[in-house]
Amino acid sequence: MTDDMPFRTGLLAIAAALIGATPLAAQAAGCLATPTSLTPAGWPAALAAPAAAPAGPLQLVADVPLPGPANRFDYQSIDPVARRLYISHMDAGQLVVLDLDSTRVIADVGGLPRATGVWVVPQSHTVYVSAPGAHEAVAIDTRTFAVKARVGGIGFPDGIAYAPLVRKVFVSDESGGSDVVIDATTNAKRATIALGGEAGNTHYDSVSHCILVAVQTRNQLVAIDPAAERVVQRYDLPGAEGPHGFTLDEAGRLAFVSSEENSVLQVVDLRTMRVLSTHRVGGDPDVLAWDAAWRRLYVASEAGVVSAYAADGAVLRPLGEIRLPHAHTVAVDPRTHRVYLPLQELSGRPVLRVMIPGPGASRRGR
Repeated sequence: MTDDMPFRTGLLAIAAALIGATPLAAQAAGCLATPTSLTPAGWPAALAAPAAAPAGPLQLVADVPLPGPANRFDYQSIDPVARRLYISHMDAGQLVVLDLDSTRVIADVGGLPRATGVWVVPQSHTVYVSAPGAHEAVAIDTRTFAVKARVGGIGFPDGIAYAPLVRKVFVSDESGGSDVVIDATTNAKRATIALGGEAGNTHYDSVSHCILVAVQTRNQLVAIDPAAERVVQRYDLPGAEGPHGFTLDEAGRLAFVSSEENSVLQVVDLRTMRVLSTHRVGGDPDVLAWDAAWRRLYVASEAGVVSAYAADGAVLRPLGEIRLPHAHTVAVDPRTHRVYLPLQELSGRPVLRVMIPGPGASRRGR
């Protein structure tokens, strides 16, 4: 049986921070972005890494054969309640669905040309997939795996985020320089929000209630008010060159942003919107994954390098890196802390490499 205590402890800490620091009225408000902050006043200090979290490098758990041809995978999304992992098999035009507890593939959905972004919305039993080959975002029922809707007219749909308070889906249109808004109730297109540059990945921040987008040709993070469906703030990222991928430490109020052109990772303080530190990572970094309970960050690059870090407060400590062919996408299970790396080819076939942090020196006394 999996020990869920670190997972539950992490969730309780995040929930306590969310509830304790923000009045209910503020929680129901719109995007809280200001010119210098994405954090409510009085938010607690950044969190320390738990002493019990392993500090060692990633270790192999299993290699799971994946269906389809030996070609590129892209984004992933985890449903921690239904215990499923959704993987976009980009060049196969498929969505691969894995049961996390049995580590078994339970579905393989086709008809998704050049599948890139993927995001599951458990509340509506829907997973959204970007299909740039058809210039559309596709809504799929997670119970039947039937297509619910296809939303067209999107140049190159990529990253996907969901704003639960307003029940809207936001899709990065990389070539169109915009975020496309979809009503998650009707699956109809609502708006196209111009960003003034190429859109990288898109995420929802549950603390500020903003949608954030990396605008890679302007070296910015842009905040969108999901209720008003408009850009409300822009934040420059000095030292970034082509920021594309990012992830959020919502409770600790940090953003981790990677730049494709100069292969750096930046730590951004969401209290002040200042870059706190810069780190070298593998060439052309792509997808990032954040383990909130263990405060571990993973950065996967097109060069096949996966870099691991521990966050002690706002300080990133490197935990080593691994090299695997085509390891440019990564996901982490918040319950088991297992790390998932879909590889387009090992010994001639596509494989999902499953790994877990190993023991290392204690964090105490460091």
